[in-house]
Amino acid sequence: MRGKLVTDLNNKIVALTGAGSGIGLGTAMALARRGAHLALSDINEEGLNETAAMVGDAGGKVTTQVLDVSDEEAFNVWADSVIADYGRVDVVINNAGVTLAAIGAEQSHDDLDWVMSINFRGVAHGTRAFLPHMLERNSGHVVNISSVFGLFGVPAQSAYCASKFAVRGYSDAIRVELRNSNVQMTVVHPGGISTNIANHARFRMQGEGVPDRDAFVANANKMLSRTTPAKAGEVIARGIEKNKPRVLIGGDAKYIDIMQRLMPARFPLMMSSN
Repeated sequence: MRGKLVTDLNNKIVALTGAGSGIGLGTAMALARRGAHLALSDINEEGLNETAAMVGDAGGKVTTQVLDVSDEEAFNVWADSVIADYGRVDVVINNAGVTLAAIGAEQSHDDLDWVMSINFRGVAHGTRAFLPHMLERNSGHVVNISSVFGLFGVPAQSAYCASKFAVRGYSDAIRVELRNSNVQMTVVHPGGISTNIANHARFRMQGEGVPDRDAFVANANKMLSRTTPAKAGEVIARGIEKNKPRVLIGGDAKYIDIMQRLMPARFPLMMSSN
């Protein structure tokens, strides 16, 4: 039988990857306002330090670590140090992510591996690094960030979609494995969030009629402007508080979720023709 679930984030220890900008920054601030103690990581030291300063200014308690989530050994070292510093970890949020603009038939193995190593294996590294500790305590919450692109296929985003579908399936399977414990699993599907992910994308598209990088970034940022990172962070924090197994962020995410259920084959074609 399940005991008391984690619903109050005050004084909880939260480990968060990809904290240097975007959803990570918005989530860090939402958690700080709730009194959580934050162990933040990001590969971008400058952005990480800026987030830490903002959390500190808001009265939050924070430690930081520059981390490449694709490096399993480095992730395990960080996890061990967070547990040693705080004595426990109550929540881990695996948020770090990248994207690639490339037609599936033309993308290189290296580019595909780059996306999967961060977006999927980085999530798996974070889950495996903290989950045994949580199971030993029989308390905790794993939050894995997927995407609406983990719900349906999008042209020129096959690698990104593959990674986010993988996060979804991986998280759903582990949630079932945790059914007799007090450890929770939440998978998050953000819609369009105004982040820097398109600006930092690898762009591998070329040929007649194909947009250049600037056009791709401008169009992507337009689509990503629907929801602010601050709003996304609030939705994620509330999802943790309510122990939701699945969180959709934004009206676009909710619409996509419904439509891909109703028309799983036709809906991606309809979206790509818009």
